[in-house]
Amino acid sequence: MKKILTILCSACVAAAGTVMCGFEVKSNEADNLTADCKSAYLMDFNSGECIYKQNETKRMPIASVCKVMTLTLCMDALASEQLSLDDKITVSESASGMGGSQVFLGTGCEYTVDQLIKSIVVCSANDSCVALSETIAGSEESFVARMNSKAAELGCNDTLFANCTGLPKPTQYSCARDVALMFKNLIKYENYFNYSKVWLEDFIHPDNRTTLMTNTNKLIKKYSFCDGGKTGFTNEAGFCLAATAKKDNMRLISVVLGAGSSDVRFASTVNMFNYGFANYKNRIVLDKDVTLNDEFTVSGGKKKSFAVCPERNVYVFSANDKSPEITHNVFDYKVKAPVAIGQVVGKIEVYKDGILCDTVNVVSAEHVKKATFGDNFVNISDNWAL
Repeated sequence: MKKILTILCSACVAAAGTVMCGFEVKSNEADNLTADCKSAYLMDFNSGECIYKQNETKRMPIASVCKVMTLTLCMDALASEQLSLDDKITVSESASGMGGSQVFLGTGCEYTVDQLIKSIVVCSANDSCVALSETIAGSEESFVARMNSKAAELGCNDTLFANCTGLPKPTQYSCARDVALMFKNLIKYENYFNYSKVWLEDFIHPDNRTTLMTNTNKLIKKYSFCDGGKTGFTNEAGFCLAATAKKDNMRLISVVLGAGSSDVRFASTVNMFNYGFANYKNRIVLDKDVTLNDEFTVSGGKKKSFAVCPERNVYVFSANDKSPEITHNVFDYKVKAPVAIGQVVGKIEVYKDGILCDTVNVVSAEHVKKATFGDNFVNISDNWAL
C-alpha cells in the first residue's frame, strides 16, 4: 500500500452576487444577513457545512415541508425496486378523501407512481401522499413509523412526524436544521429534479378529468439558480420553504420556517442564497480529467505501471476569504493485469485543515494487457542481462 501526501494551497476567488426579480431582497453583506422568519438554515449540499443558522433546532410545525420525508421514502422505494415509475396504484377512499392541497384522485381509479410523485413535488398533493404511503407500507400509520425511523437514521434529533401530509395534527414537529438534512438526502436522487422544475402541467385522470398542477415553489420562475424546493403553510406553521439552488459547481440548501407571508419566505430564501453564492465557493482540488503525478504499479502486465486519475471531481467548500490547507493521501490496491480503463485501483482521502472531508476512488486511465509467455521470457532475459 502506497501513501502519498500532497499539500495544495491557493487563494480563493470571490463569487459574483445574484439578484431575483419580483421580491425585495436585503443586503448580501455578512453583518446584515437575516432571514425574516422564526427559524432558518443555509448549508452547502456537497460538504453539509452550515453557512447560516437562526434558531436552527427550535421545534415547530413545518406543514407540507413534511413531504420532503414522504418523497424520500418514495425515492428509496424506487431505488430498492420495491416500486417502479410505471407501477399502477389503485386509490383508496381514504386517500381520495384527503383535504387540503390535492389533485382530486378518484376512488378506485388507477394512477402510475410517476404521476403521483410528480403531483406531490409540483403541487403538494395530499391525496397522492396517502395513496403512495398505503402502497409502500400498507397503511399511512406504518408509513409514518418509517418516516420517523428514517429521520433518526439521518440524525434528525428534533423531528417527529404524525402523518405523511403535514396537515395539522398534535405532536408533529421538526426544525430548520433537520429539514436541511432531510432535503439534502432527498435531492441526492437525480430523478427528483425531473419533477421539481415543472412549472405548469395537466394531471390527466383515467376518467378523462384534468387537474392543472401549478408549482407551489415560485422561485422556479423567479430565481434563475433555483431548481427545487418544497413549500408549506398552515396557520400554525406560518409560511415555510425548503429550497435548493445551484450556481456553477456549488449547490446550496436553504430552509425558512415560520415566515409571516409567502413573499417574505421567498425573499428570505433568496437573501440567503445570494449571500452564500457571493461569499463562498467550491474549489476543485482533484480533476477527473487530469492524471495523478505518480503512476500505479501492476503485476503480470505488458507494462509495469499505468496512469491513474480520480473517478470524479473533488471540490472543497470554503469562504472566499479563507485559504484552508488541503492535503490528500493516495492509496493503491494490489492490481494484476489485465487492467481496464475506469477500473477502480485505489482511493484518495481528502483532508481540509486536517479533517477528512471526502474520499474518492482512483481509476485506471489506460488499458494494461496481460503479459504473454513471450513477454515474460523477455523480462527474464533482461533480468539475466543485468
